[in-house]
Amino acid sequence: MTAAPAPETTPAPAADARVVLTKVFVTGVEVQAQIGVYKHEVGRLQPLKVDVELDVPTAGVERLADTLNYETILKAAQDLAGQGHIQLVETFAERLARQCLTDPRVTRARVRVEKPLALAPHATGAGVEVTVVRAS
Repeated sequence: MTAAPAPETTPAPAADARVVLTKVFVTGVEVQAQIGVYKHEVGRLQPLKVDVELDVPTAGVERLADTLNYETILKAAQDLAGQGHIQLVETFAERLARQCLTDPRVTRARVRVEKPLALAPHATGAGVEVTVVRAS
């Protein structure tokens, strides 16, 4: 007599095979920056409104030490604004996004920079949105 073949089973996926992506965000950060290409913008501070959204894998995170601190995003925007004149909001946004990617947990950084006075009084703001993705 031959033994019956063993029933086929599909192994359950390992718990650590799942990736949970969390979007960490800080919106409405207001900084004063020396920014602009026009002569009347050089040497003067202008307000910027900054939104940052970061993708961070967070599976199993239960401790504050394992999370991304919102204050680091705020500080990065403030530090960048304090570094002197930047000509373009695109440059500001990309530099801030790349700064956020220095944290190895961040896989994608989206930074939106609004220059509220750019088209005043005809518009409430103008600006750019930049996304930088970590190379795999």
